[in-house]
Amino acid sequence: MHTGSCLCGAVEYRIDAPIEALTHCHCSMCRKAHGAAFGTYATVPLEHFHLTKGKDQLGVYHSSEHVTRTFCRHCGANLQFVDNRDHSIGVAAGTLDTALSVVPQSHIYVGSKAPWYGIQDDLPQHAEDN
Repeated sequence: MHTGSCLCGAVEYRIDAPIEALTHCHCSMCRKAHGAAFGTYATVPLEHFHLTKGKDQLGVYHSSEHVTRTFCRHCGANLQFVDNRDHSIGVAAGTLDTALSVVPQSHIYVGSKAPWYGIQDDLPQHAEDN
């Protein structure tokens, strides 16, 4: 089991399944949402993700036809990435409060990565989604 929260602690969640992989997304929307070279997400089946505190503090932004991004209305922390075509949720890995074991990782949408950022690891890279 894993737990996580936003920067100010107003929103908390629990994940009742192992996190099997992390994806580093380099698309322009994830870069802007995170204010960084990429956003890192843990993909979790919807039925294993539970908000435990602060549902009323959760803001939503529909960033595209199929994707909703959530954030804390109080501190602005980016929390989840929800694609309505999947039965899973992408949890912003930086919001996890519990330690992760070593899990497989990959880079996606490297075809649109920030030109100033060079990927220096040997993780798999995908021009688009994996």
